[in-house]
Amino acid sequence: MPGTALTTASSIMCPHGGQAVLKTSNSVATAGAAILLESDVHNVIGCTFYNGSNYSPCLTIEWKAGANAVTVNGTKVLVKSSIGTCKNGQIIQGVALINSTQLPVTAQ
Repeated sequence: MPGTALTTASSIMCPHGGQAVLKTSNSVATAGAAILLESDVHNVIGCTFYNGSNYSPCLTIEWKAGANAVTVNGTKVLVKSSIGTCKNGQIIQGVALINSTQLPVTAQ
């Protein structure tokens, strides 16, 4: 999928207000921020989700639908149109919200 690349300087949240901790094993950087990969799993902090009366925060975000033509060591880079699935263990709790990206970086 085409779009602006996601980096460690991006802002991503779960749908309940939790903030993604953006780390990657990728060392390829642009403008001082490492480019995120489809294989990255990001921890979430501060999620306020309750399932009924049970606290069930989003703990991780897993990704799919990276860039079509741009890879780092064979792994697709994440772009603004990528889909992040917010989870508590194996339970899907929503889709990640991409609030900001690093504007000068685009991928096809």
